[in-house]
Amino acid sequence: MVKLFPVIFVLLWSSAFITTKPIIDYSDPFAALAFRFLFVSLGFFLFSYFTKKNIKSSKENIVQSILSGVLFHGFYLGGVFYSISIGMPTGITALIVTLQPVLTNILAGPLLKEKVNIFQWIGMVLGFTGAALVLGFEIGETLPLLGVIAAFISLFAITFSTLWQKKIDNSLPLSASNMYQAIGGCLFHILIIIFFTSPEITFSLTFIIAMSHQIFLVSFGAFTILMYLIKNNSASKTVSVFFLIPPTSAIIAWIFLNEKLSSLDIIGFIIATIGVFIATRKFKEIKN
Repeated sequence: MVKLFPVIFVLLWSSAFITTKPIIDYSDPFAALAFRFLFVSLGFFLFSYFTKKNIKSSKENIVQSILSGVLFHGFYLGGVFYSISIGMPTGITALIVTLQPVLTNILAGPLLKEKVNIFQWIGMVLGFTGAALVLGFEIGETLPLLGVIAAFISLFAITFSTLWQKKIDNSLPLSASNMYQAIGGCLFHILIIIFFTSPEITFSLTFIIAMSHQIFLVSFGAFTILMYLIKNNSASKTVSVFFLIPPTSAIIAWIFLNEKLSSLDIIGFIIATIGVFIATRKFKEIKN
């Protein structure tokens, strides 16, 4: 079953981009996320309580988990939800944030002492070339500039949160750590609402179904799998599965949201995916 975790993760994580649009059609993005992580934190608390998992720990461990949640659930998801809410296509948003493996591999060297080779640099160049093909001719015309900026904030947030989660030595059980991360995400979005926006949610049937999907399948399912993979594998190996998310998200968006991609978009997707794949593969060192 554990061997299937990466496949399950890709399917669930990719589907999150699809249910984001129905959610923001009936709510302010930050109100929706505050609502989501209120229930997620409660869910992980109840799970920890009934399975007798210890949620008490040192102040350092708790703060580390909360800060990780601010990055994962706050800046990352906040950026994704906001970008889509102002008109960014779901597939292109997924492409930008899924360049994460390239940045993770580049930063894993200085931050985690993981060696970065020539193939990872080649992958980085190809990945960003692909993104440039998709974005270069559309920013300011069909793509909202603020949406692009928000998507790139999400990219950096999920990159640094992955590295942070791997670097910290946290003794909390997985469910307890997830609870504190959800609390961090909830508090982040509450602060955004207080200072920058007004909460608005219409509890339609579509909203309830989409939100239930994100709470149960994504936050309880995909995110827990991601935390497990980060804890038990290297950062490079963990994020390698992300290169499958852009095409998976695009296919799901095509099926369920009737989104279309131009020929240039498709070429950009292919180049970026190849780049991320190369950057996250293990190759033998080239010797003279």
